[in-house]
Amino acid sequence: MIMIRSIVRPEKVDDVLAALMEAGFPGVTKFSVVGRGKQRGIKIGEITYDEIPKEMLLTAIEAKDKDFVIRTIIGAARTGQKGAYGDGKIFVSPVEETYTISSGIKQNQDGTTEEVTI
Repeated sequence: MIMIRSIVRPEKVDDVLAALMEAGFPGVTKFSVVGRGKQRGIKIGEITYDEIPKEMLLTAIEAKDKDFVIRTIIGAARTGQKGAYGDGKIFVSPVEETYTISSGIKQNQDGTTEEVTI
């Protein structure tokens, strides 16, 4: 499994969530974040905003679906045909194990599962 962390513009979140749902990947955790990228914030008049509001979406998927999910996110989050600074960033990292709290099932990185005794 892998974890995809997507940081996107707040106004694009609903588009990304809808695209992931339609593509068959409904499991997403969303939370508000602030930060800046290469543009180092934004200057409006004499005021510089160092921290720009964004939304972070987390989704854990099977490694075989990685490229499809990334293309889906980019397609929904990009502004315009070519995109623009501030559209966001996607980070991909491995997930060693997952645990389903309700069932106590542990899923390993290789896809095998086992029940966790309490």
